[in-house]
Amino acid sequence: MALRLVVRTLSELCITAGALIVLFVAYLLYWTGVQADSATAGQLDTLQQEWVDRPVEPVATPGGPGTPATPPAPAPYTAGKGFAVMYVPRLGRDWEWPVLEGTAVGTLKKGLGHYAGTARLGETGNFSVAGHRRTYGDPFKDFPRLRKGDAVVLTDGTTWFTYRIDREPYRTVPTDTGVIDPVPRKSGFSGPGRYLTLTTCDPEWGSSHRLIAWAHLDATQPVAAGRPQALGS
Repeated sequence: MALRLVVRTLSELCITAGALIVLFVAYLLYWTGVQADSATAGQLDTLQQEWVDRPVEPVATPGGPGTPATPPAPAPYTAGKGFAVMYVPRLGRDWEWPVLEGTAVGTLKKGLGHYAGTARLGETGNFSVAGHRRTYGDPFKDFPRLRKGDAVVLTDGTTWFTYRIDREPYRTVPTDTGVIDPVPRKSGFSGPGRYLTLTTCDPEWGSSHRLIAWAHLDATQPVAAGRPQALGS
């Protein structure tokens, strides 16, 4: 009797553990995606509305009466707040993600995260962005598909910035923080410039390593001029 009781108890524990594992996998595969869809859609809507409501600033004429000779410095990015939208045609025709300031856990549940302390979008230095490989919408699930010459297009509502990938993704360890230096040593860049770094976890369902993609700013154009060629019509 005692042996039967032990066997039955162990069987019940195994069934319970299996059910919990199935529920956890369902949570990772489905529910975090639902949460991400809602959060990113909200971020995109908020950004679009902010850009529509943004006041049109007068063009400053150097030396003109009452106008500054140089435009004021842009306001710093706000932690946890969206400021741009990224498009990567290689990752899908409808691939569109908001970019928020910071890489905190809560921030990356709502979109891609800009590494605080790295360059601003389009400026000299290394504009660096992180994103989940899996869970929370799987933004960088197909990261290994990136190839040299691929376009990474961003907009801040006034300007389109088109970056071009310089090499296939580079694999490294999480402690290799030099990948987001102003001029990453292993990137192949020869000196200061306007660069972009994308980072995500590797392997697909792990985090023991990181995949890195480096790009350089290839072109800019005002939003009023229409969508950049890299995004098609």
